Amino acid sequence: MEKFRMKPFLHRPNLCVVVPGSKSITNRALMIAALADGTTTLKGVLFSDDSRVFMDALKTLGFSLDVREEEAVVKVTGCGGQIPRREASVYVGSAGTAARFLTAMLALSGGTYEMTCSGQMKARPMRPLLEALELLGVQFLYREEPYAFPFLIRGREEMSHMEAIPLNIDKSSQFLSALLLAGVLRKDGLRIRLTGTRDARSYVGITMKMMQEFGAHVQICRKDEYEVLPGQAYQGDNLVGSPGGREYQIEPDVSAACYFYAMAAINGGRAQVQYVHPDSSQGDIRFLDVLQQMGCSWKDTPEGIVLDGPADQVLSGGEFVMSDCSDQTMTLAAIAPFAEGPVIIRGVSHIRLQESNRIEAIVAELTRLGISCQELEDGIRIEPGNPRGTEIQTYRDHRMAMAFAVLGTRAPGVVIDNPLCCQKTFENYFELLTNLDLSLLL
Repeated sequence: MEKFRMKPFLHRPNLCVVVPGSKSITNRALMIAALADGTTTLKGVLFSDDSRVFMDALKTLGFSLDVREEEAVVKVTGCGGQIPRREASVYVGSAGTAARFLTAMLALSGGTYEMTCSGQMKARPMRPLLEALELLGVQFLYREEPYAFPFLIRGREEMSHMEAIPLNIDKSSQFLSALLLAGVLRKDGLRIRLTGTRDARSYVGITMKMMQEFGAHVQICRKDEYEVLPGQAYQGDNLVGSPGGREYQIEPDVSAACYFYAMAAINGGRAQVQYVHPDSSQGDIRFLDVLQQMGCSWKDTPEGIVLDGPADQVLSGGEFVMSDCSDQTMTLAAIAPFAEGPVIIRGVSHIRLQESNRIEAIVAELTRLGISCQELEDGIRIEPGNPRGTEIQTYRDHRMAMAFAVLGTRAPGVVIDNPLCCQKTFENYFELLTNLDLSLLL
């Protein structure tokens, strides 16, 4: 499927959908389970390009995985903090999570590993993480550009010790998550001191929560210092909250859920995403508060959160700091033209360095739609307007494709180019849009 022609809703929709498991939690769970002792059963696993890359990498490293895709289950047999193969060539594709997490894990394991990736991943930031690992005694041989993929890792059994490793996460909080997750491999623990200005750490909160659920001791020592205490390996056999279990349930992907909530918002309809609840550990749950500020209302139910868009289909404008749910920047930008006033998005300068230059891409596609917008130093200002039909370029970026499809549920004539790029995280997204059950209309 090279292009997908959107069909606007003819009536106010009443949506009820199930979304895949969280990419962020899936990849963290895969890594923790591999480093734990014994077999861990992961349920609700996301199957997508990114998660498959992570699973294939673990298999390449010698880990045993029993993959049951039709059941969304993966059983991972960990080796108690040991990597079965001390030498290997590992491919991470375009998966930023896999690239950062596996680099830290392999660097602190003491082996020798060749790391390769897609052309897209070569351009994404790695330097702060690699510099921190160098301070811990790891050596890198860069095959092309310094401090970028591809490279050879030469780990050391006895790492250098520092009181606190300096780390800048302004370009990605994944650098911090990677070091925390891999920190259990160091016998004397690991302390990290943040040196940048970014204060958006919702994904780091997910990392710490999951580490604690698997028995590791990780803590915030002070505002800008994090510590993994020594001798705290992951416990595959005794997960917190699952006595004798070895089972871990992965939350639904709130990032994916937000697209359907946004569809309801701009069409004056209702959307329920099953199994998504306010206590989710994922930062994108805060996007519901953004929608509420724009005139929507939502409530939790036993089946999942239900959101109602304003009956007059008019959203309020305003200024929104999206640093804790920056993956929804594209979603907010896609619904902004339907607001009654300007929408100003702040706190997202780092998204210029993700799968695409997302700020530049948003401005280009809104302009193509005939919407007036302005790029800001840390975000975008978007004026209200009536989007015209056009073909949306997606820049091989799954979130651009899925977010601008939301706009196409109200604006006629929208065509999404290269919709299959959404396979990175939500491979049946456009199939789901085609098959939405709209028999119940408000």
